[in-house]
Amino acid sequence: MIGRRDGALMRNNSSNQSLLKSRIAIAIAIGMFLGCIFAFFFPHGLFSSNSPHFDHNHLTRSISQVVSTSCESSDSLNMLKAEFVAASEKNAELKKQVNVLIEKLRLAEQGKDHAEKQVLVLGEPHKAGPFGTVQGLRTNPTVVPDDSVNPRLANILEKIAVGKELIVALANSNVKDMLEVWFKSIQKVGIPNYLVVALDDEIAKFCESNDVPVYKRDPDKGIDSVGKTGGNHAVSGLKFHILREFLQLGYSVLLSDVDIVYLQNPFHYLYRDSDVESMSDGHNNMTAYGYNDVFDEPAMGWARYAHTMRIWVYNSGFFYIRPTIPSIELLDRVANRLSRGNAWDQAVFNEELFFPSHPGYDGLYASRRTMDFYLFMNSKVLFKTVRKNANLRKIKPVIVHINYHPDKLPRMQAVVEFYVNGKQDALSSFPDGSE
Repeated sequence: MIGRRDGALMRNNSSNQSLLKSRIAIAIAIGMFLGCIFAFFFPHGLFSSNSPHFDHNHLTRSISQVVSTSCESSDSLNMLKAEFVAASEKNAELKKQVNVLIEKLRLAEQGKDHAEKQVLVLGEPHKAGPFGTVQGLRTNPTVVPDDSVNPRLANILEKIAVGKELIVALANSNVKDMLEVWFKSIQKVGIPNYLVVALDDEIAKFCESNDVPVYKRDPDKGIDSVGKTGGNHAVSGLKFHILREFLQLGYSVLLSDVDIVYLQNPFHYLYRDSDVESMSDGHNNMTAYGYNDVFDEPAMGWARYAHTMRIWVYNSGFFYIRPTIPSIELLDRVANRLSRGNAWDQAVFNEELFFPSHPGYDGLYASRRTMDFYLFMNSKVLFKTVRKNANLRKIKPVIVHINYHPDKLPRMQAVVEFYVNGKQDALSSFPDGSE
C-alpha cells in the first residue's frame, strides 16, 4: 500500500514539474514576442528623448493642463453658449428661408394656373362651352416691369419682396407709437416681405434702429410737405401717388395703414384673381358683400318699391393691388382727383372702383374682390359683435384694423393682449363706439 502511494506521489510531482516548465516556456515566448514588438515600434527606447511617441515635457504639460482645466472650463462654457446662440440664430434664419421658398413655390404654382387660364381666354378664339360651364377671365395680365422708373427702389424690392409682392405702409412721426405695434405684430407672425415708406427722417432712423425694412423717398416738395406734417387723411392720400412706382416695377402691394395688428400671414389668404382685393367696412354678410335694398316711395302707388343694390365701401387703408393697367389707372384717377380738392381718399377710391360708365363718364374696368370680413376684420366687427359672441371669439383673424375708433393705440394693444397673450378680458373695457 505504501509503495503504491509513493509511486503515485512521484508521478504527480513529475506531472507538476512538466506543467511548470511548460508555463515558464510560454512566459519566455510571450516576453520575447513583446520584446520584438517594442523593439520594432520603439527602436530608440521607450523613454528616449528622441522617440517620436514620447515627449519628456509631456508629463509637465499634463500637470499644467490639469491645473488650468478649472480656469478654462468657464471659458469653454462661454464658447459653447456663444456657439449655441449662433447655431440657434442660424437655424431661425434657415427656417425663415424655408418659409420664403415654400411661399415662392406656392405662388409659382398659382401663377402657372392663372397663366394657363389667360392663354385659354386670350389665345385663339374659341366657342362657348355647354350651359353652366362658361367662365370669363377675371385676372388681367400684369404690366412689363420698368426698373428705370426708380432703380434704387427696384434694388430694395428685389431683396425684400417674396414672389413679387410685399406689405407697404406709409408713416411719419405722428404715428410712431402705432407703427411700433404694427411692425412688432408683423415680426411676431414671421412675415418677411414688408416695407415702411418713411415720410420723415425720424421715422427712417426709428425703423433702422429696429431692423425694420425702410425706404426714404428722394426729395419731393409737393409730397414731402404733406408727408412730414399731415394727419392721417392727408398721408393716406399720398399712397395712391407713391404706390404707382411699386406697380410700374412689377410688384403687387398689400397696402396697409399702421393702425392694424397682424395675427396671421395675409399672403396665405389672398385669391390674387382680381386687380384689387380689399377689406370691407361692412359688418355682416349683407353690408360687406352686397344686398338688394328696397327703397319705399308711397307717392308712386303701385311702383312705390324701388330695388337698389348696395354694398358698404372698401377700406382704402388695407387692400391688395396687382400691377395691371386697370390698377395703375385707378391710382392715377384717385391721385388726380385728390390733387384738385379736399376730398376724402376712401370716398374717391370707391367711386372710381364702383361707378359704372354713363353719359359723360367712362368707368374703370377693374376687377375687384371683397375679403372675408371675419378674417380681415374691422374694429366695428370686433368690438360690436365678435367680442360678445363665444363662438366668434374663437376665430383668429388675419388682421384687425382699428378703423372705426379714434383711440387707436390702446385698442391695438388690447387686440395684442387678447389674441396673442390670451388675456380674455382685454377687450372688455372699451365701448362699442367712440363715445
